[in-house]
Amino acid sequence: MIQIAHGLVARSDLPIPEWLFGWAAAMVLVISFVALAVLWPEPRLQRDSWRPLRGGRVLASRPVEIVCGTIGVLLLGLTIYSGLRGTQSSTANFAPVFVYVIFWLGLVAASVLFGDVFRAFNPWRAIGRALAGIARLFARGELPAPLPYPERLGRWPAAAGIFCFAVIELVASNGDKPENLAIATLVYSALTFIAMALYGVDRWIERGEAFSVYFNLFSRIAVFESRDGQVGIRKPLSGLPALSELPGTVGLLMVMIGSTTFDGGSEKKPWTDVSPDIASAFQDVGLSPQHSLELAFLLGLIGTILLIAGFYRLGILGAKSAGGGFSAGRLSRTFIHSLVPIALAYVAAHYMTLLLFQGQALGYLVSDPLGDGSDLFGTADSQIDYTIIGGEATWYWQVGFVVAGHVAALVLAHDRAIAIYEDAKLAVRSQYWMLAVMVGFTSLALWLLSQST
Repeated sequence: MIQIAHGLVARSDLPIPEWLFGWAAAMVLVISFVALAVLWPEPRLQRDSWRPLRGGRVLASRPVEIVCGTIGVLLLGLTIYSGLRGTQSSTANFAPVFVYVIFWLGLVAASVLFGDVFRAFNPWRAIGRALAGIARLFARGELPAPLPYPERLGRWPAAAGIFCFAVIELVASNGDKPENLAIATLVYSALTFIAMALYGVDRWIERGEAFSVYFNLFSRIAVFESRDGQVGIRKPLSGLPALSELPGTVGLLMVMIGSTTFDGGSEKKPWTDVSPDIASAFQDVGLSPQHSLELAFLLGLIGTILLIAGFYRLGILGAKSAGGGFSAGRLSRTFIHSLVPIALAYVAAHYMTLLLFQGQALGYLVSDPLGDGSDLFGTADSQIDYTIIGGEATWYWQVGFVVAGHVAALVLAHDRAIAIYEDAKLAVRSQYWMLAVMVGFTSLALWLLSQST
């Protein structure tokens, strides 16, 4: 599996036992649950709180959008070119570091802080809109209307796209080879442009394009949001209750949390103990060692996603048993937005050090993107500073991310329960099971972080 995609570092002995962190985190969630039940009697996040920001029209203006889109297209081109023409070292080539660190992780942080910035820089959206504009300019009449987007598809194409990305990142033994990344990018770009031509640029971006949907989910945590050509501000987390309950949304969150969970455990016990036995079983039926190990990891990835889905399903069935007349499917869709902060917590906890350390590699890679000894901007000799954060501090930050994310999830779930249940006591009772889900996710995250390699 690729070496660049793992962000955990060894930590020194802690002054407090690891088990105490787990109990303390669980207590924080329980106390938060009680506080919400007592102090949060009415929904506060369901109503629209957006208001325009002074200077917001400039930030969301067409010229700014064109500049950002152009930057996105140039970065896409550089990623493909460096992958195809540069050295095939995953650490000396621009493509792997940019895709797995700057793009995949850095944009999560940017989305949470500044809103849906990827929409402005999205190269596929920029190219699609430009081609559509050129086609309208040269068409003798009106262009044929795009096909209606099938409602049953919902966000399933995005879920499939994120799953495929996880397979390349976590399963394929050569997933960090620059040439393979470039080819995968070209294939994905072609499929995206075909889908845009069929269903329209904006509709596919909103529902089907994997990374647009993925980063948009995280951007709903932010206080910034762009509407009708103007940037505005809103209450933190208030963008998540407005998430439309489209098919595939639950599946997408399961893939997001499950893939990060598997990555966190794929280099830890007990997976390192059992995966060789699984791979050996596949070798016994004639597969090569490489393909056997890849298939074992694929099964591990799928199994982890199904485990997360089953755990969430258990919580939903428990909430259904509390009464209220809601079906399990309705509750599953209604509360799925509350898992977005958990997905963020898992990403932040597992990949923080990767972003902090390998993100610095951009300093020398911009000067030598092909890894051929160039020094375009005089930064090719810059080094990664691995002392910016220590192992003990990393552990504290990771625990903080996990607890904060799960508390935010509790807040969102409680606020939604108060809004949909007529009886406040029934709303609180329905959340007992969701509290168990949050404690379970917290315990799983801390257990993964504490396991030795």
